[in-house]
Amino acid sequence: MDFYETFRVGASWRRGNLRKIATHEREYGWEENDEYMEKQLAANTRKLFDLQYRLYAENRQSLLIVLQALDAGGKDGTINHVMATMNPQGCRVQAFKVPTPLEAAHDFLWREHCVAPRHGEVVIFNRSHYEDVLAGRVHGETDGKILKEHFQAINDFERLLHGNRTTIVKFFLHISKEEQLKRFGERLNDPAKHWKISESDYRERDFWDDYMEAFNDIFRHCSPETAPWFIIPADNKKFRNLAVSEILVQTLEHMNPVIPPATVDLEKIRELYHRNLHRHHRKTPRRLPSTPAPALRRRNRKKRKINTRRNRRNTPINSFRTKPPSAAGSSPAAGILR
Repeated sequence: MDFYETFRVGASWRRGNLRKIATHEREYGWEENDEYMEKQLAANTRKLFDLQYRLYAENRQSLLIVLQALDAGGKDGTINHVMATMNPQGCRVQAFKVPTPLEAAHDFLWREHCVAPRHGEVVIFNRSHYEDVLAGRVHGETDGKILKEHFQAINDFERLLHGNRTTIVKFFLHISKEEQLKRFGERLNDPAKHWKISESDYRERDFWDDYMEAFNDIFRHCSPETAPWFIIPADNKKFRNLAVSEILVQTLEHMNPVIPPATVDLEKIRELYHRNLHRHHRKTPRRLPSTPAPALRRRNRKKRKINTRRNRRNTPINSFRTKPPSAAGSSPAAGILR
């Protein structure tokens, strides 16, 4: 399967309808099992690790990954399973929630522009600059003329990033309403996920059709070739992860980041290295290998025996003879007895 072309939103979307798009991979003829998908995902994450390293070293391009989904759509899971192998030195996740007072006091793109990727960096937007034309539209805060202006501002913003050598890929993780409710139930039954539960999740379900229409308009107005949208069937988490990883690998391979050549005289650096290595070996005292305690005791006993034999050989024979007893008259003890 060509994941890139199969799930990319093209120009024909002007007549598209998200409600008619399948949320399960079987509708696309996918028949591979879980074991195959896990194996392929592991291969892709290794490729992503290598490609991201080259991108960071090159320091000329950047990649912006936009993740959008309805509640429980799998944004966090996608980040954990697909992008977790990337080096944190050159990869950053930026989440967007309800605007703070400072953010609300600026234009709606200000907070996204502040955290856009710099050269050599991969940045993941967990929700994004599209929230204003999604939740804002659904709840009546952005509509009519303002909505069209915001679509144009978003296109201009993404064109500006593209002009600064930032490649943009945008994913909508598409789940069914039934799958969303199933995942809400799993959260209720798992204490480790209770922190994710919110009353607003259930309130937003009432606006499901409104959100579908809002995404339809986004795909119609904000899907240029330089910043494509991909609608990923996400009911199956393993297939979701595989599809996103395949598209990211293809995107980075097309970017073709190259590790730059050295900026110093390598022959001179090699000479300095060997000079320092020679100096280090000359100053470092040679260490005798350590001897285990039992072997050391045996060696010491052997040395003592050898030394004893040598002392006996070197000692004069007369020193081993006992002195003859003193004459009776000359003994002090004998005089006392008399």
